Amino acid sequence: VQLQASGGGLVQAGGSLRLSCAASGRTFTDYAMGWFRQASGKEREFVARISRGGVYTHYADSVKGRFTISRDNAKNTVYLQMNSLKPEDTAVYYCAAKDEFAAIATRPDYWGQGTQVTVSS
Repeated sequence: VQLQASGGGLVQAGGSLRLSCAASGRTFTDYAMGWFRQASGKEREFVARISRGGVYTHYADSVKGRFTISRDNAKNTVYLQMNSLKPEDTAVYYCAAKDEFAAIATRPDYWGQGTQVTVSS
């Protein structure tokens, strides 16, 4: 499956952004989807995941209550709504796919190209 992330940009602390990730090439509903991020000089980390049908979601503690993952299976797209952004949210954000919800947080199979999010203080 091919993944194309978009929606990053520069925003002030406290602001909001919505990331999108469009999937193609395979049946979208066969895959759980996730978002990860990598800040400069740090390892890539898990941010959020969503099950194939969108019923189950799970978040990293650092974004819980501020970020919301969702998916539109009719549009083959997964979203990450990011509110109350903080400077420490600055990173390149990647979407990912795997056919297992339980394992996508640690072993995704497919990656998008990344989109830069910069939060100024």
